[in-house]
Amino acid sequence: MGIVIVEICESNLLQTIETEDLFESEYPEVSVISSECLSFCGLCRLRPFALVNGRRIKGKDINDCLTNIRRAIEEELAFYK
Repeated sequence: MGIVIVEICESNLLQTIETEDLFESEYPEVSVISSECLSFCGLCRLRPFALVNGRRIKGKDINDCLTNIRRAIEEELAFYK
């Protein structure tokens, strides 16, 4: 179990890539969870987003979102160092 939780909706554009393998291999402290719904109705179909320790992180496209998620993970990890 990680100290940083990344939650992704199953209907989100981020599901088109292997986010779990990507983030968990890059950051051993991260756990990626796919949820049926994150209760942001419709947002998951409009643009890629994830919750990082409960904070909504989004991007204009998948690559932008991945960059923003990495930044949020780094911020969360900095708290524990």
